[in-house]
Amino acid sequence: MARSNKVLVPQAKAGLDRFKMEAAREVGVNLKEGYNGDLTSREVGSVGGQMVKKMIEAYEKNL
Repeated sequence: MARSNKVLVPQAKAGLDRFKMEAAREVGVNLKEGYNGDLTSREVGSVGGQMVKKMIEAYEKNL
């Protein structure tokens, strides 16, 4: 089965990109527009982890 990272709602892409950049700043990762293949797995994982943490906080706040 092939996987696709296609954005299901194209209008949300800009918001997701801003959210990703904000999360990267919060954890001290120098994320730039475009190619980021020079980042370590640990750095990329910390950005993703911060994004998930913020999404969970927002969800719990809106319960």
